[in-house]
Amino acid sequence: MLKTILVALDGSEISPRVVETLSYLVLSPDAKVIFCHVFPPPEPKMDIPADRPVNAVGFPSVEMEKQLQSYMDKLSVNSELELVHGEPSDEIVRLANIHQADLIVIGSRGLTGIKRIIQGSVSSEVIEAANCSVIVVK
Repeated sequence: MLKTILVALDGSEISPRVVETLSYLVLSPDAKVIFCHVFPPPEPKMDIPADRPVNAVGFPSVEMEKQLQSYMDKLSVNSELELVHGEPSDEIVRLANIHQADLIVIGSRGLTGIKRIIQGSVSSEVIEAANCSVIVVK
């Protein structure tokens, strides 16, 4: 039985489908779902508020927090929110390890060709580095 699930969301149009995948899983009443979003690292000379995650342009990302909170409110199991900065694949795997996740659920933007080479595939990197199972939602 799955006890801890990390759901990595990037705010793209695939995010609702990633969250919908949770409805197909059998979760015990004591299961915990951790929704996470990774913000890219800020620019070196940018002033960063210590008490709030910021997005790439330096403003608090209240919108992302609200979106993730709305997903949390719809769940019947315990849930948490993690907003962090860093390289997405590294941070997702790090959070999964910290929370001892049994499963990571992540979306795939379906990049191909040059875009995939230049931007990389976060989901592929997570699959390679994770110590638990990973579901990739297309």
